[in-house]
This record gives sequence, structure tokens and C-alpha cells, in this order.
Amino acid sequence: MTSSQENFITKSGLEELKKELEDLTINVRPDVINAIKEARALGDLSENAEYHAAKEKQSIVEARIRELEYLIENSIVIEEGSSSEVRIGSTVEIKYIDDDEVDEYKIVGSTEADPFENKISNSSPIAVAILGKRVGDKASVDSPNGSYEVEIISIK
Repeated sequence: MTSSQENFITKSGLEELKKELEDLTINVRPDVINAIKEARALGDLSENAEYHAAKEKQSIVEARIRELEYLIENSIVIEEGSSSEVRIGSTVEIKYIDDDEVDEYKIVGSTEADPFENKISNSSPIAVAILGKRVGDKASVDSPNGSYEVEIISIK
């Protein structure tokens, strides 16, 4: 993973990456190595489906380990908490002007983004539009489906 884009992450997000890396290196990697050894012991490798499956899993695991090591080494940890303006790490309540619907989002780096938990990437259209705004400010969000207006209700 080589990207010149800065990768922002919360302290809790960084801890999750470290836990995943630890699990992969301490538990998963040795299990895969054992699976390769066991499959190799079965004989002819050219027609050994277990061996090829284990080698493929090893490739995936090693790639993820390298990716996690890169992210842990090169991420910028952001401070969470209240602020007078929207920033990465803020939890923001916004109102959609067109339909008066209210949603709450936490703005995080792209590594932690999870729409099912209302965690949006700092590079998402909503985040780009509201970063630096204050409570009561309105912003125009340019999305692939067209522009719409939002208002900042609260910042945590």
C-alpha cells in the first residue's frame, strides 16, 4: 500500500489495527504455516488442493500483515473530543435542509470509515463540506447524486 494521501485514524481505530496485526502474526500466520506443512506431507504438490489453498491463504494473510504494518507506521492519530468546529474525530449532528431529517456522523480517516456505524471518511462528500464549520453553519454537499444543503446542529 503506497499512497501519498495522509491516513488519519482515531486512537481507538489504531488500537483495533494493532489487535488485528497481533492476531494475524500470533495466531493466524502459525495456523497457515501448519496447514501448509500438513498439506505438503500429503505428497504430490501439483495436484494437492489443500496445499494450494493454504498457500493462497498465506499470501492473503501476509499481504494484510504488510498493509497493517504500513497503516500503523504511517497513520496520523487524531484527537477526539469536543471542538467549536467540525474536524476529523468530531461527532457531528446535521440536519438535511430539504427534508428536515437529522443524522449523526463521526468523521474518521478512511481506514475506520464504516457507514453502518455512521462513521464517515474525512474525504466523503459530507465531511468535505462540513469540515471547519461551526454549529448553526450551513454547507452545500456535492455528491454524485447532486448537491444538497445541510446545517450543523451539534459538534461533540
